Amino acid sequence: IESMLGVPQLSTGDMLREAVADKTDVGKKAEAVMKAGGLVGDDIVVGIIRDRIQHADCKFGFILDGFPRTLQQAQALDAMLAKEGAVVTKVVELDVPDSVLEERICGRWIHKGSGRSYHVKYAPPKTMKKNSKGEPIPESMKDDKTGEPLMQRKDDTAQALTKRLQGYHNETVPILEHYRPNGVVRSVNANQGMEGV
Repeated sequence: IESMLGVPQLSTGDMLREAVADKTDVGKKAEAVMKAGGLVGDDIVVGIIRDRIQHADCKFGFILDGFPRTLQQAQALDAMLAKEGAVVTKVVELDVPDSVLEERICGRWIHKGSGRSYHVKYAPPKTMKKNSKGEPIPESMKDDKTGEPLMQRKDDTAQALTKRLQGYHNETVPILEHYRPNGVVRSVNANQGMEGV
């Protein structure tokens, strides 16, 4: 989508790390909260987005990835954009049945150093070996390029996914209803190959 539209994809996690590393005013606030063991508040995240969209590569638009996640974040984003003379012009919902998400997420393994992603069914590493139950043997999961061990995120488990999906249905779905009257919400069947999506 980025290359097709010629606009950057902005991940709040990446922007947060970048703001902290660059020691921006908002980055310093975020760092203080994180060092104290707290969660970075919506005001800080919206501030990081506000700073980032001032960059030249955002002149013709940008894609927010994973934000907003709550109705309050959507409202804060709307208020910030209004001050900048902008509005949300598209909201894309990638529609996938919960049961399919479990298979996709619980089968995901990543190489921490590079961010390369693997999947036990769809994109297994060359080194993958399975036990008698057909499950991957963790010690066999190695990055194809470096041979370094792969890892699974702590929240890529069936139990964590149940909690994440509950949060999605309770907190994120209302965002779609918030933007739907503006005619900007598009639902895409993401339960198909990448070309179809």
